[in-house]
Formats: sequence, C-alpha cells, structure tokens
Amino acid sequence: QVQLVESGGGSVQAGGSLRLSCAASGSIFGITNMGWYRQAPGKQRDLVAGISRAGSTNYADSVKGRFTISRDNAKTTVYLQMNSLKPEDTAVYYCNVWVLAKNYWGQGTQVTVSS
Repeated sequence: QVQLVESGGGSVQAGGSLRLSCAASGSIFGITNMGWYRQAPGKQRDLVAGISRAGSTNYADSVKGRFTISRDNAKTTVYLQMNSLKPEDTAVYYCNVWVLAKNYWGQGTQVTVSS
C-alpha cells in the first residue's frame, strides 16, 4: 500500500503564497512521476504541475511563472510553491503519484484565495 499525506493548504488573500507538501510512504519502491492536480466546484480535476523522477517538470499554462514544483532528494516528497495566488486558483488540490505503473491519489487539501 502507498500512503500520501498532504499538508499546506489554507486561506490566503490574492497575491499571497502557499506551499503544499505531499509525503509518500509505504510500498513506494519504483516511485516515478509525482504531481499536483486541482478541482474547483463543478469542474473537472486538472493537472497543475508534474515532476518526473529525473526532475523534468511541466505546468498548466494558467500557473506558469507563479507555481514551482519540486521534490526532495529521496524522491518521496513533492512540493508545490504557489506565489501570486489568484481567486481562480481556489480549489481542492490533490497529490498524485505513480508507483510501478499504479496511480495513487492523496486525500486533497483545500486552497482558498480571496480577492
């Protein structure tokens, strides 16, 4: 089993910053890609940012230049630094991890940005 523990969500005013963390544990031998998705009320869950085991990153166009994804040296914790937050960034953010071709989701953490 793979456990994902997310932290760092909360409420912030527009222009502020938050940092999300997601720590993977359990049967994580073979962990590869890690990423963050978000889902706003009434909308589908969309990719925000992803990072490969080698460190290659990709971002949704809406967050480029504002968000930065990274992972620790052990490759088991992924971070999302979110700067210049906008009200449209309000959503539940989910950690996503691939381990030996199986996909796992975190429980989600709420991010609320007020104008």
